[in-house]
This record gives sequence, C-alpha cells and structure tokens, in this order.
Amino acid sequence: MALPSFADCRSALLSKRASCVEIAQLALETIQEKNPSLNAFTHVDASSVGQSAEAIDQALREGNELPLMGLVLGVKDVLSTTEWPVTCSSKILEGYRPPFEATSVARLRRAGALLIGRTNCDEFAMGATTEYSAYGPTLNPHNLEYVSGGSSGGSAAAVAAGMCHAALGTDTGGSIRQPASFCGVLGLKPTYGLVSRYGLVAFASSFDCVGTFANSVEVVSRILSHMAGTDPSDATCMDCSYPHVEFSADRAIHGLRVGLPKEYYGDGLDGEVRKLVDQTACMLESEGARLVPVSLPHTEYGVATYYILAAAEASSNLSRYDGVKYGLRRAGEAHSLEDMYTSTRSDGFGFEVKRRVMLGTYVLSAGYYDAYYGKAQRVRNLIRKDFDEAWEKVDVLLTPVNPRAGMRVGQQDKDPLQMYLSDAYTVTANLAGIPGISVPVGRTVQGLPVGVQLLGAPFREAELLTISRKIMNLIEHSSS
Repeated sequence: MALPSFADCRSALLSKRASCVEIAQLALETIQEKNPSLNAFTHVDASSVGQSAEAIDQALREGNELPLMGLVLGVKDVLSTTEWPVTCSSKILEGYRPPFEATSVARLRRAGALLIGRTNCDEFAMGATTEYSAYGPTLNPHNLEYVSGGSSGGSAAAVAAGMCHAALGTDTGGSIRQPASFCGVLGLKPTYGLVSRYGLVAFASSFDCVGTFANSVEVVSRILSHMAGTDPSDATCMDCSYPHVEFSADRAIHGLRVGLPKEYYGDGLDGEVRKLVDQTACMLESEGARLVPVSLPHTEYGVATYYILAAAEASSNLSRYDGVKYGLRRAGEAHSLEDMYTSTRSDGFGFEVKRRVMLGTYVLSAGYYDAYYGKAQRVRNLIRKDFDEAWEKVDVLLTPVNPRAGMRVGQQDKDPLQMYLSDAYTVTANLAGIPGISVPVGRTVQGLPVGVQLLGAPFREAELLTISRKIMNLIEHSSS
C-alpha cells in the first residue's frame, strides 16, 4: 500500500471524488502497515489528524480552495507544533508540548497541508544515520539492513515508503541531502535565511535550515513557495520570497555552465557512486550544458571547521536543558543544584549529544577559543569566498552527496570518525549558506539509491529545481 501522489489526491479532493478525511485515513492505514518495520514516524495521533482533515473539508465546502489541499505532510521532531509533543528524539524533552508553532509549519497548515505525524531523527539532529534517536533507528525502505541516513532519516524514509507526499526536515551539515540520497527522494536545503527558523529547536543556529523531502520537483517548489519569506520572529530571516515555478518538461539547459569541483572527486569516492555522478554530468552535457572544471581549495578543511563551529553552537544552545524550566528533571537524590543538573543531563542526553557538547564547550573555553573557534570562523569565510569565486565561472555545481551509497545498521558505532568524514561533500554548503539539493539518479548493483548534489548561488533555488527536473526527465526517458 502507498499513498497516491499529491496531484492525484488533490484532483480527487477538488472534484469531490474523495474527502480529506478519506485521504487522511488512507495515509494513516499506510503508516500503520509500514511504520512498524521502518520506524519513520515517532508520533501519529489519529484523532488530531482527523480533526484537521475535517477542518480542510469544511473549508472546501465553504468555497475556500487552498493551494496545498490534498498534501499529506510529515514533520521532523525538531519543529514545534501545538497539538503534538516535540522531543527532538531525546529523553530530555520527553512529553514536552510547545506553546507555539514553527513559522514554516504554520504557513503550510494555513495553505491547506494536512500534518500527519512526527518523523524520527537523530537526537537534536546530531548524527548521520538516525541511529542516535531515543526511539531507535529508522531503517531504509529499500533495504532494511541499511540506515535511512540522518539526521532527517525519518522524513526521508516516510516519503520514500509512500506514507506521506512530503516531509519537512532540517539541514545543519547535510541532514536533508544525505538521507534523501540514501532513500532515493528529492531533498532540498534552501539558502540560509530564506525560510524562518522560528519554532525550530536549535542545534547550531548559524547553520540550521528548514527544508523539504518529496518525490517531485513540483511539490518541493510549491512547499518552498509557502514557507519562504520574511518573519518578524526570526531576525536571520531575509526579506525575500520564492515564487512557485511552473516547470516545463522540455525546458532547455543549453549553455548552462556546470562546475565539477575537483576536491569532490578524489580518493574515498565509491566507484559506483562516481559512475552515476559522471553519467549525470554527461547527460547534461549532451543537452547543451558546458562542463567546467573548478577548484574549491578550502574544501579539505570543511569537516573540521564545521564540527568545531557546530559543536560550539550546540554547547551554547543545549545549555538551556537543565531540569529547571521544562523537560526532564532528575532531582530525587540531588543534594545541590549542580547535582540536579548533572543527573538530569546524564540521563536525558544520549552519547552523541554529550560528545558534541563536550567538544563545543572545550573549543569555547578560555585558552582555546582563538586557537579553535576563532580560527574556524576565519576558515569559514575562506570557504564562502571559494564559492563566491566559483559563481563567476559557473552557474551550478554538480557533486556527489556522499562518498558511498549507504551505511549498514550499526556501522557508525565501529568508526564514528568515518561518519563525520562522510559529511565532506555537504557541510561546505552550510558553512557558506548556499542552497543545495539531492536528486535521485540511479541505484547500485545492490539496489541502494544514489543521489547527486546540485549547489547554487544564494537564493537560486528555482534554477536548482529546474535543473533537477531536467535530470529526472532525462533519466526517465533513458530508462523507458
């Protein structure tokens, strides 16, 4: 069982062949069938879903046709909603209900989207496999021996398994693009500041972006057009918008300058992944695009820079979880405030969160701030400058998303450093604040999906989505 496409559901809804309540029921039945083996959703409340679906039907009966009516949407467990708990897949926030709603979620709800449930993620979005979740790992719908990726693995798996049309995720260092590649769906990380972060539980505030998973470019574009735009509740949100683009199947890309950064094609890149990326480049070239070799010389420092800065921001952001204001409190045997802090955080935080908080606290400490944090900020500026110089030569960059097609369950525990290094192709986009998208382009001989990454200049999401649509059309025609 799989949910029909958004286009089919919307057509049935507007033609009165189906109600939103019936669409919601089908989605809930699909989740009930598939979620036990995948663990993509951590919270689904049929009662609140039914009420929301009935409200959409009532609006339609009153003649109020909204643009996202018929869309079934999953929400990552780091985005606040008033009717459900938000736990960030952590024990320390178990049962917490926010008093407000994330701007991104509220805007999609107002546009008619039906929120179906909370999707699993790595605790506080810290991880690359969704194994660092208090609810257990999310498995890959294409092979249950493999993870779905992370940290937004639940969202990617839910869309790939047909349990919802789209899902919101967050991308701090690749947490949308990498699981999208592993699960064979589209995953867009927008320009930093295009979508409000209000209501997003922060991991690293200068990196976090709210983005989208879906199976079609049209759905991604439509969702972004409603989420984007200035928000007085978020000072980092830009005063700009993204107009929904109507995509043409035969839109030409003749003359497009596609950059191939040499630093992304070196040692460590799996042969099957490279072959699929190269095939994609050749397809674009055959359509009139021009392949341009480029260099981003500071890419090799990206992983170290990212983990220093992101950990530092996480250390600051997570200090609010102290057992006093909200969430878990372990005060039973505490003899002092410090004992209560220690007991609460020891029981509430998982191992990976503790590791990153300790690293962040260390690099921010007196005597090490300039040596690590200050230097990393300077390198971040150099990485951003690399991209700025690249846009003078090319329109878009084409790269792998991940060095390999997938990771087996439990593989990260054997070598966590290898997990960090696997972010090498994605973290630089977050350091520079530019948009990126993962586009499914094929599978390995084992049947694992592979995506390619398109990176663009700030606020060039429409161009990335246009090229993505062309790539998917070319692949579809070549396989038919």
